[in-house]
Parts: sequence; C-alpha cells; structure tokens
Amino acid sequence: MKRTLEGTVTSFDPADPIFAMHKGGKLAVHSTVPLATREDLSMAYTPGVARVCEAIAADESLVHDYTWVGSTVAVVTDGTAVLGLGDIGPRGAMPVMEGKAVLFKQFGNVDAVPICLDTKDPDAIVAAVTAMAPSFGGINLEDISAPRCFDIERRLIEALDIPVFHDDQHGTAIVVLAALRNASTLLRRDLGDLRVVISGAGASGTAVAKMLIAGGVDGAEVIVLDSRGTIHSGRGDLNEAKRGLAEITNEKRTDGGIHEALKGADVLIGLSGGTIPEDALAGMNAGGVIFALANPTPEVLPSIAHRHAALVATGRSDFPNQINNVLAFPGVFRGALDARATRITEGMKLAAAEAIAGTVAGDLKPDAIVPSALDPSVASVVAHAVAETARREGVCRGSVT
Repeated sequence: MKRTLEGTVTSFDPADPIFAMHKGGKLAVHSTVPLATREDLSMAYTPGVARVCEAIAADESLVHDYTWVGSTVAVVTDGTAVLGLGDIGPRGAMPVMEGKAVLFKQFGNVDAVPICLDTKDPDAIVAAVTAMAPSFGGINLEDISAPRCFDIERRLIEALDIPVFHDDQHGTAIVVLAALRNASTLLRRDLGDLRVVISGAGASGTAVAKMLIAGGVDGAEVIVLDSRGTIHSGRGDLNEAKRGLAEITNEKRTDGGIHEALKGADVLIGLSGGTIPEDALAGMNAGGVIFALANPTPEVLPSIAHRHAALVATGRSDFPNQINNVLAFPGVFRGALDARATRITEGMKLAAAEAIAGTVAGDLKPDAIVPSALDPSVASVVAHAVAETARREGVCRGSVT
C-alpha cells in the first residue's frame, strides 16, 4: 500500500489487468528498414548514412524527408498537472505521456516520444525543449500547471519554427467548440445568442473561453469563474492570464459565485473538477446545454444535468457525448506536419473544430453531438482541414504540395 500526494491510499496489484496492460510500457521502437544483409547495414548506417548527413547539413530542410522528424512529435510534461491527480512528478506522469503517444500513432499515424522533465522551472523547461527541438517536427505540451503553461507555450512558439501546441488548452477548446456548434444546431440557436458560463479558469477554461469567442460566441455574454468567483475587470486579485480574460468576457461584471453566474445562462461548461450544486443549475434557462468535463467525476452527473438541460456531455467514455481531446490533437498535428507548418494558428484550430463538428453534422442526435473518440475517420478529416488552412494562411515551410 502507498499513500498518494493527496493523502488517499492506493495499492499496487500486478494481477490487476490495468497494471498488466502497462507492464513494460506501452511503446517500443521498431525499424522501418530491413537489416538482413551487409548491404542493408552499409546503407542504413556507415558508410552510406554519411551521404544523407552531408546532404542535410547542406540543406537542413531535407531532415523532414530523410529522417523521422517530418512525422514525429515530442510529448513534453513536467508532471505538475496530470489528469485529475495534480502534481505527481515526471515519473508518475510517464504512463499518461506514453498513452498520449499511443493515441497519436493509432489515430493520426504520428510517431510521438514521451519526454518527462525533472524540473518545474519555466526557464529550464524552455531551454530543454528548445535544445531537443531539432529532433522533432512538433512539440505537444501536456499536463503543465497554469499559469506557468501559458508563458512556457508562448516562449516556445516564439523560439521555435515548428508547431508548439499545449493540448490541455487547445485540444480541449477545439472539441468543446465543435460540440457547442452542433448542440446549438440541434437546439436551433445561434452561437452569438448564447449566454455561456465556464466553471474553471485554468489552462482549459481560459483556452475554451477564447476559442468560443473566436468561434462566434459573444464575449460579453461569457462568464468565467475561478475558485474565488466570477472573473471581471473589477477584481484586483487577478493574475495576468485572468486579467486578459476579464478584458474580453463578462461585460456586465456579474459578481459572486456559481449561483449568480448561472442565472439566465444557456450553457454551462465545467472545467474545474469541483462539484456544482443542483440548486445553482435551477437558475439556468430551460432547454440549455451542460458540458461537465471533469474526470473521473463530472462537476454534475448526467442524471442530474438532464433535469436542467436538453443536451449533456461529459469527458467520460461511459456516458454519451464524450468530449475527448483525441478527436483533435492527432489530426491537428498530422495536418500541421503534412503541411510543414511552422506554427499552429487560430485559424487552424477553428478549422479543426469545424471539421470535427462536420463529421456528424448529417446525423446529429442529442446523444451524438460529437463523433466517437474511436472513430478512425476523424483524424484524417481534421488533418486535411488543418493542412489546407496552414497553406492558405502561408505558415508552411517552403513549397509543399
């Protein structure tokens, strides 16, 4: 038996099928070329490899075609915000990072390498990722706590000429926008007419607010809450990220907690991990939307949410309408790599959301406003939309067809 950082007790049981699945890790390296003869060896390694090395040294763009760089990303974490477990450190984070890499390969045919850094210092993280960047075609930041994650991502985007994408922010935001687009279609409502409450002002809550506004929701009608209540321009205790939110949301400066925020709301998006009381939901407008996305325990259980909303989604696979980042990140990176994009733009994220929404647009149902997380067609549709947008916006390296 071991005691976790949060003080609860967990047990290690090698007979548990979950532990059995993870035994030895979930990843391995396999060669893509034959090594059956001396000729094979001489071409794959010395002396033949020297010709490729010299060519790349003379023209570094060739690295994308003649090494794995063009199809490989680093999945980088410091282990400070892992799932709902919190700061469990780089070693505790490794099973999640391996899992992320497996999803990259399964759904986007993107090779991914988990990198768990033993530092919480933003300067050290930026330096480490910058130093290893020549080995990869993109950087997927994962499970780094807010507000540090905003600064780390911004600095890496500025420093590198490959896509940098913090999935906890943007993957979540892309899928939430896709789901809300389809929900509003089912309800015959316009995004711009919805009053939206977001419970949680961390990485995902901040990104969702910005993405919804970029996607057509009226920022004046968006209210974001942190642990101290609604965020508005009158509060003097906001960090830089929250001050930025206050500038684009809650124009009426609604004050108070979740009860006050939900009065007259059409949409509730839970990204906090806390429990939202049912009497607060009673203040919502009838026929609305509740996305309770905390895992493993939603802020509002579906059985309760359905009493107060017409459409309900969670982050869990055992309930309908799972809002799962796997619908976004494999296709986003596949498209960015295919286009040889130097960054991932807001337009590319919006295109990804539109593509995800469109995959079920012809067969929308209250319990199917997003495609299944296991739908193998989603990543290719997203990749095509992202790549086309990258080319249209002119963020591609060189001339790519």
